[in-house]
This record gives sequence, C-alpha cells and structure tokens, in this order.
Amino acid sequence: MTEISGPAREIPVVWGNVPQRNKNFTGRATLLEELRAQLRREQKAALLPYAIHGLGGVGKTQLAAEYAYRNSAHYQVVWWVSADQLSIARSGLAALAPRLGLQELTPGRTEEAVAAVLDSLRRGTPYSRWLLVFDNADQPEDLRELLPQGQIEGHVLVTSRNHRWQSVAETVEVDVFSRAESLEFLQRRVAGIAAEDADRLAEELGDLPLALEQAGALMVETGIPSGDYLKALQDEAGKVLTENPPTDYPVPVAAAWSISMGHVSQQMPFALELLQRCALLGPEPIPRDLLVRGARRLPGSFGENLQDPIIVGRAMRELGRYALARIDNNRRTVQVHRLIQRLVRDGLDHEQTIQIRSEVHLLLAERDPDNPSDIQNWPRYQEIYPHLFPSGAPESTDPVVRRLIRNVTLYLYLSGEYAACNTLIDQALAAWESDSGPEDQNVLILRGQKANLLWGRARYAEAYELRRPTLTLMRAVLGEDNPETLTVTNDHAADLRVRGEFVAALELDEDSLRRHRETFGDESLETFRARNNLSLDNELIGDYTIALELDQHNYEEQLAFFGQDDDPNVVLSLAGISRDLRHLGRYSEALDRARLAYERYERLVTNKTLAKDHLWVLTQYRDMGIVQRLAGEVEPALKQARDAYQRFQSSILGGDHPDALAAGISLGNALRLAGSLRLPGGDYLGEAVDLLNDTVARYGNVWQSTHPFAQAATINLAVVQLARDGYEEARRYLEEARAGLEVSLGSGHHYTLVCAANLATALAELGQVEEARALGEATTPQLRAVLGPEHPHTLGAELNLGLDRIADGDRASGEALRREAMTGFARILGSGHYDVETAERRGRVSSVIDPPPI
Repeated sequence: MTEISGPAREIPVVWGNVPQRNKNFTGRATLLEELRAQLRREQKAALLPYAIHGLGGVGKTQLAAEYAYRNSAHYQVVWWVSADQLSIARSGLAALAPRLGLQELTPGRTEEAVAAVLDSLRRGTPYSRWLLVFDNADQPEDLRELLPQGQIEGHVLVTSRNHRWQSVAETVEVDVFSRAESLEFLQRRVAGIAAEDADRLAEELGDLPLALEQAGALMVETGIPSGDYLKALQDEAGKVLTENPPTDYPVPVAAAWSISMGHVSQQMPFALELLQRCALLGPEPIPRDLLVRGARRLPGSFGENLQDPIIVGRAMRELGRYALARIDNNRRTVQVHRLIQRLVRDGLDHEQTIQIRSEVHLLLAERDPDNPSDIQNWPRYQEIYPHLFPSGAPESTDPVVRRLIRNVTLYLYLSGEYAACNTLIDQALAAWESDSGPEDQNVLILRGQKANLLWGRARYAEAYELRRPTLTLMRAVLGEDNPETLTVTNDHAADLRVRGEFVAALELDEDSLRRHRETFGDESLETFRARNNLSLDNELIGDYTIALELDQHNYEEQLAFFGQDDDPNVVLSLAGISRDLRHLGRYSEALDRARLAYERYERLVTNKTLAKDHLWVLTQYRDMGIVQRLAGEVEPALKQARDAYQRFQSSILGGDHPDALAAGISLGNALRLAGSLRLPGGDYLGEAVDLLNDTVARYGNVWQSTHPFAQAATINLAVVQLARDGYEEARRYLEEARAGLEVSLGSGHHYTLVCAANLATALAELGQVEEARALGEATTPQLRAVLGPEHPHTLGAELNLGLDRIADGDRASGEALRREAMTGFARILGSGHYDVETAERRGRVSSVIDPPPI
C-alpha cells in the first residue's frame, strides 16, 4: 500500500459513528506505531483488512478509536461500523452512501447502497484516502462481502475476539496492559495513588484495562482509599469464585464490577435497574429514546422514574461515573460492554430475568411505527433490529411483541435484507409454533411472510409448498374474509402463475377481488392491488380487452384516491394500460402510454420515491423497449432492451426472477429483428440464439420447461432460426412448443395460435405447401376471433396464408386475401414499418411473444 501523500487535513471530510475519544487512554504506543506501520506498508495485491484481536476487556475498541483520532489528518473519510451482526454491519456501511455523494440511491435499499459504497471506495471516487473500522466482528467469512476489493489506498480495521482473523488478515494482537501501562493509567486516573498501591491493584486486577477503568472510576467517585479497595476486591473475588464462577469473562472484571455495583445500588437503585434493562438489549449503542418513550407502559416505580428526564439523566451520569456504561451525549445513546452485560444478566434470578425481559420487549414494541411498508419508518426499524435477538424478543408470547417481529421481518424483506429476514423468521417461527401451535394467527401470518421470502429468492416450489397449506389453515382458522387471509390469497395466485396455472390463478383472483371489495371497500389500496392482479390473470389467459378495462378502472380510481398522477400505484396502472394496448395490437397508443409511464417512473427514481432497480421501474424499462420495437423504432428498441436486460441481471432481483427471464426473451426478440434487418454492429442472430437458449434453460431450472413462458421463449428461438434459414430446426421447436401449449393453455390461446402461424411458415419454407396452407386456413380464423381482424398478428397470418394459397395454385384467392390484409397492415403499422416492407416484398411475416409480468 502506498504512502499517503499530499497535504494533511486536520479534519476528515467525512467522519461518522466513531466513539467519543477516551480522555484516559493510556499507553499502547508500540501497538499504535505497529498498526500505523502496517497500514502504511506497500500493498500490490487485493486489499487485506488489518485485525485488532484479543480477549474481551483488553481495549480493542479503544485502541481502534484512538488510532482513528490520532491519524485523522491522513484520511478524507473515517467511518465506524458496528459489526456484531452482519445485517447491522451492512446497514452501517450503507449509511455511508449519502456522505459519499451517492445521491441517486433510494434510502433504505441496503444491498444497492452497499454495492455503491464498495464501488466508490474501490475507485477512490470521490475520496481515495479513507479508513473503515468494523468493530467487534466475528467470523472473517461473514465480513468478506463488505470489504472493498482491488489495489486501493484505503484502509480497513477490524476489531474481534476471534483468533481466526490471523489466517486472513494482517493482525495486531492486543493483550492486557503491561505493568508500566497499568501504573501510568492508575496514576492518571486516580490522583495521588501511591506507586506501591497502584502496583498491588494492577496485580490483583490482572492488568486488565476494563477492570482497571472500573476500579479507578469507583475510587475517584467515592474517595475510597486504595488499601480499602484492595481489601474489598479480595473479598469480592473470593465471593465470585465461590458462588458464581465466571465462564467467559475474567475474575478481575467480576470482582471490580461487584464493588462498583454495590456503590451504585446504595446511592441510586434506579441506576442499577436501568443497567439491568440495558444488559438485556444488544451491545450496540442504545438510543435513549428507545428506553424512555415506552416508559408509560412499564409498571411500578421503575416505569414512573423512567418517565422523569431528570432522574434518567442522573442515572446515566451515575453509570458513566463508575464506568459501567459509556454515555454518548452527542448521539444520545448509552452503551454497555458485553462483559458487563453478561455479569449483570448472571446476577439476575429467574423471576427477575423474566420480568425485565418482558419490560425490555415492551420498550422495543413501543418504538414500532407499525408500518414497515413506509420507507420513512425504516430508520426506526434499523434502530430496533440489533436488540431483538439479545433480548429474546423472537421467543416472546406477547401479541404486541409478535406484531413487532412481524413488522421487522417485513422491513427486512422490503429493504432486501433477505438473509437477516430468513434468520429472524426461522427463529420466531420455531418458538411460536412450539408455544402456540401451527394454527396460531401470528404463526400463520409469519409463514405467509416466509413464503414471500422464498418467492423473492426465486425458490418458487418451496414457496408454493409452504403457502398452499398455510392458506388452507388461515381460511379455516381466521376465515376467508380476514384481511391477512386475503393477503396470502393474492400471494398464492402468484404461485399459480409461476406454475403456469393461469386459469386457476384467474378463478382465485376473481373471488379474491369480490372479497376485497366487501372487506375493504372499492376505494382501498388492498382492493386496487387485487384488481391489478386480476388484470394480470386476464392478460395471461389472452383476454386483453377485459385486462384493459380493469387497468383503466384502477387507473381512474387510484388517480382520484391518491390525487396525483405520479403515485407509484397510479403509474403501475398506466403501465398496465400500455401493455394491454400493446397486446391488442394498438402499438401507437401503447407507445404513448408507455412513454408517459416511463417518464413518471424516472421522476419517482429521481426524487427517491423508488429505487432505480425497483421491480416496477425495471419492468417498465423493459416494456418500453418492447413497444418501441413493435411500433417500428428498431435501433432505440434494441438499446432499450439490452439496457433493461443488463439492469435486471445486476439488480437485487437476480437473473432468475420471472421478469428478468422475460427481459431475456424481449432482448432476444430485439436481436432477432436487428439481425433480420441486417443492422450493423455484430452477429445479432447468433447472439439471439445464445440468449434465448440460455433463457429456455433457465426457465427449465427455475420453473419447469413446460411453463407457457418457456414455450414462448422456444417460439421466439424458432423465429430466429427462420431468419437464419434453419427451417428444419425451427419446425421442430415449433411443433414441440405447440404441443406443450395445447396442454397448458389450450389450442385457442393467443400463444398457441402464434406458434401455429409460425409453424406454417416453417412448413412453407421446407416446401410442404399443402401442410402450410392447411395449418394457415385453420389458424387464421381463430386469430381473427381471439385478437380481432385488425390485429397485426391476424393480418400477418393472412398475408402468409395468401402466399400459401398462391403457392398451392389458388392465385386469385391468395392475391385477394393479400390485398385486403395489406391495406389493413399498412394502415395500422404505417407504410415505413419493417413488417409492412417485408410484406410488400412478398416476404413472410413472423410473430413473436413478449410475456407480461407474473
């Protein structure tokens, strides 16, 4: 790593979350010099972190903080991240995004923000000299995904009790104080202490910094002579070893803590009670508001005292004076060392533990905004989450606390913290099912959330197998019209759509919409969403007229309900209208609506209402390219389709998401057209074959190869083969797809008929004129009935049928059919449209399929 050069800065541009400087910091000069030397060392390979490791209580965090303060002039950015839990570490790193000027990111989108921060640090833009500190990390592999990669000028410090960091990082081991450091510390902390007494005290306390800090604090605050303290220390140490032998903390800490707590208990019992509550929360900084806002819900004198800011302030000062807690007045937080927390918890009997844990749960529940869908509430949930597991909240039987757990899991899911969400759900479900049984309302609701999580991670079969019996139980236990039951009903329809059971999904959503209207009324967000799902179902079964009516109804109702045309739900309905018009062959109207929806989504991304990789935004980005292509804007459509595909692949949704796969199909169609028109720029047809083959395989791996969308990809792949003169291969693909679609959707579905029309082309190109004509004669009337006489797919099939009649010797009939179809084709698509020009050259017109959202 290169030496930092250039003028030093007295104050970093960005300074965040670093603990207050310890004015009593003593010694460690050699360690600080060693650490600085290691960080200055030339490094040519990928960045390695530097780990400060050692036992609890030796001062790892204090050493890292002191390094940050002493060397701040060398850095433009100093950022401190609490790394006790991986999800908290991710959130802490994500919070750096706006400080780096990454303004385009939507707050709360953790995964997106983390990726952007890591990329910014890797590139050194806008700051190349930075220091990241991950405090109290555990397993090295857990933190790997949060470390910037590459040859960079920044530094990463890690503090950890885990010795395994020695195998993956440059390390600085922190031990107890040397005796000289102990003496220096005590003489600075306790004015006038004799050297002999300081030496004896350091000996008794094992030179452990945490124990020395507590001893010094108590001696200063109480004026107890060192000889008396030593006698008390010996007595308490013997008592600790006899009555409650320590496990993972040293005897000196237990003895020093016992003496300090005795004084605090005598002088201000409320301070001890407050410390006991903090001991059952997490070791991260605890916002004072979390402690005091819910005071009115707590019984007895403790709850009354907690409502008095003067008493609370005095208690905080007492805890800080005796080094039992670190009080940060700037951030209004209190933090208790994990060893002190363990000692406090071990000092509670069973009844006390149950009572205090219950109170802590109520304090956490009181901070619940009870609306995790609102991104404005996410900072509050970020504040609550670190304390759920340490407090045992997931095991609570209190309905209020269980509602909190449900809300936090939903927040984690919506913010993209899938791993943390999965851990919380699994732990809570195990406890709740054991305590309350599988038919408990909270159990059923959480199982529904678990199914959503599985669905969001592309584990569709598992989601279906979990949600189906859950819905059955919810209907039996809660009733079919219960709001939670209706929510899971809507979600189950998505399971059916993924399975290709479009008719079953339609029937479910028709009944669901009726129940939504009866339960929530016509003007409710729940009803709007149910109607949107029903529109999707009609789109999938090919009834585009009804889909358009439902989307238009939703658009008008939501426009009046929300009072603005750029509400995300309103724009979603506008996008649906565009897609319905596209399916109906009204490409010019569809393009107008698509551009309007596109502009409104761009506005929502700009003002940070939606993330740039939000599913609705990405879907409209893809749909814009589709309708551009169909309307004849070939080159812009190809660029849009390629960009949409790449954005799906790099988004948190992943390449196996249903809409990501649909983006692959749409790009394949755009490439096929570019290749057919011989646009400059590459082997578009070859690229289309590769992409569509990959998409078909992905459908088979993620869903099943018999899904209608997999068959749609196969149809489009066959059309590419037609453009490459691969007629025999195209025929084989189309026959296989047609057989599958007749089973899954029926012979009269739009997709099946498009497949048959393309198959007629393949047969004609292979010289099987009679077979091609017979198939066209059977298919064309069905297309007229399903899509209408002026749909481009209908007219294209008629133009092809005219060619087959002519080739079969029926020239008069064929020419008449082509003249009539050509008039409508040119009027609807425009004289310069590529399909019109193909038809004018007496070439055959192919039709492709672009699947809608699931």
